[in-house]
Amino acid sequence: MWNIILGLMGLLVGGVINVLADDLPERGGISRPRCPYCQTPYPLTGWLALSRRLFHQGKCPTCHKPAHWRGLAVELSTVLLFALLPFFITHTVTLFVTAFFIAVLLLIIVIDLEHRLILHVVTFPVTGLALLSTFINPDNNFLVAITGAIAGFIIFYLFYWLGMKMFGEGALGFGDVTLAMTMGAMLGLHRILFALVIGIVLGGLISALLLLTRRSSSRSYLPYGQYLAVGGIIMLIWGNQILDWYIGPAGQ
Repeated sequence: MWNIILGLMGLLVGGVINVLADDLPERGGISRPRCPYCQTPYPLTGWLALSRRLFHQGKCPTCHKPAHWRGLAVELSTVLLFALLPFFITHTVTLFVTAFFIAVLLLIIVIDLEHRLILHVVTFPVTGLALLSTFINPDNNFLVAITGAIAGFIIFYLFYWLGMKMFGEGALGFGDVTLAMTMGAMLGLHRILFALVIGIVLGGLISALLLLTRRSSSRSYLPYGQYLAVGGIIMLIWGNQILDWYIGPAGQ
């Protein structure tokens, strides 16, 4: 039952992520879902990318241009992730807190991919919410969370500083630093280090693949926040199992 409920919530949350991904980078207010081409607000049946496929053949009812694939991809990804959560998280409060954190990280991934931005208006408030959530979430506690936030900030600030010294401005964005801080608050010190390692390794592998296939060059800008966020999602869902696997042999 929880899988169905969370899956339906994921569909609605995916729609919200799409709206925020469109509006937040423009530094404007949050508006109704609208066509990216003619800027006409969608009718209620077009608020979700899935409903646009069902009722409007995936096109804007006004200008009839096809909707971007991103909307449907985000909604389906959120549905899938949310529907899977009850298989791995049994505590109700932790379940919903984790779903919220995953939604934030998906929003960060979309904005970073499309605009090469990690917005402080997202990371700073969510860091505060993550710290406050420790008072109701048994999967984390305040001391571990704030230590994780500090560790994430310091580790990636050092990378940010080294990048500027070695490669100049823009080698690593300060948004990556605040994202590491936010993830540290979400995950706590016991999981943030794993998340950062996963993100760094994933980013390195994909960057190497793009270089080998000549889809980018050594001078190309590659958004890094998306890989960190994926590492965060992995640790939010499977972090405890990964920790048990890692420390199990030492404890036996």
